[in-house]
Amino acid sequence: MNGFFRQAILPAVLLSCTGMVGGCSAQAGQAESKQKQLEPQQNDKLSEAGLRLIPLTISTDGERHDFTVELAGTAAEQARGLMFRTELGPDKGMLFPFDRVRMASFWMKNTVIPLDIIFVRSDGTIESIAANTIPYSLDPVESGEPVAAVLELAGGRAAELKIGPGDKVEWQQ
Repeated sequence: MNGFFRQAILPAVLLSCTGMVGGCSAQAGQAESKQKQLEPQQNDKLSEAGLRLIPLTISTDGERHDFTVELAGTAAEQARGLMFRTELGPDKGMLFPFDRVRMASFWMKNTVIPLDIIFVRSDGTIESIAANTIPYSLDPVESGEPVAAVLELAGGRAAELKIGPGDKVEWQQ
């Protein structure tokens, strides 16, 4: 992915998010409600890309690491991710929350910088980390189990901070 969220069912997800799929009104309504929560509000701080900036904390071995991350809340924002970015600060990142727990698969198409792709379970614990992913690679980077979110940090940052599976990720929506 980075920057590019990839799933075989992406067209169906895009259609359900826009409410264009008949017979899925309950799911579409839930996705629409969640999407409204993720969209920028009047008092929100926005990134240069126009995405909401939110605080995120990773707790590991009694230490707390604070980040300010961009929230990729819509299918379009998740599809673009961090593509074409030439830098990412050490305490910056992008969060991809999902409307339901699922297997996640990302690739690095059009992503210029290496990233640490962190897969986060529904309880906030880290399932796994794909460290220093290769820029421009089309190889899938996948979670090992269904996850609730994916966090992208600058490549090597997780190792530098000794962040690993089982550590806790918390953010505000």
